[in-house]
Amino acid sequence: MRILSINVGLPRDVEWQGRNYRTGIFKEPVAGAVAVRRDNLQGDGQAELSVHGGIDKAVYAYPSEHFPYWRGEFPETEITLGMFGENLTTIGLSEETVQIGDCHRVGSAELVVTQPRMPCSRLGMRFQDKTIIKRFLASGKSGWYYSVALEGSVTAGDEIELISREKETVSVREILELHQAADADQEMLRKVVEIEGLSTSWRRHFSRALVR
Repeated sequence: MRILSINVGLPRDVEWQGRNYRTGIFKEPVAGAVAVRRDNLQGDGQAELSVHGGIDKAVYAYPSEHFPYWRGEFPETEITLGMFGENLTTIGLSEETVQIGDCHRVGSAELVVTQPRMPCSRLGMRFQDKTIIKRFLASGKSGWYYSVALEGSVTAGDEIELISREKETVSVREILELHQAADADQEMLRKVVEIEGLSTSWRRHFSRALVR
């Protein structure tokens, strides 16, 4: 398990479908060591901080193994490193194997898995195709966000080491499916709200479902 690419980018203004948007989804690979801070990577930024970035979504990871699938879905689109707005393009990890609350050592930093990524209109802008939003969600190929437990630095090629895992947890894929379920299992809901590493917003969502 390792980092294939580190991708960063600052917000920019983009015209799409006759409107101007400010977005940070355009990420490009960078060479050398990159500092990992509590809220993002060095040289990276988000445009809408109310929904993107922050402590629980400081770093976004996406498996390179998904790229062939998306090239098949969008044959006329060049699928490049950073295409999904990911900071870390990974090798050897998946939504089925990565668990919420997993702590990974990458370089000298320690990162904790907090939640899957939910697609938004900016992904449609990046692909120049708004159908990607529903297709991304339906695919289950969401990638995941990390919070930063220990600041440090990362470099492309660094190994990803699992250093701790919570006893009672679920995979990224399982919690994504639970989030989309029309009638979520109450026992599973009670389980996930107790996961220490789960992001605040997802804990709030599942707690509300329990109340109902």
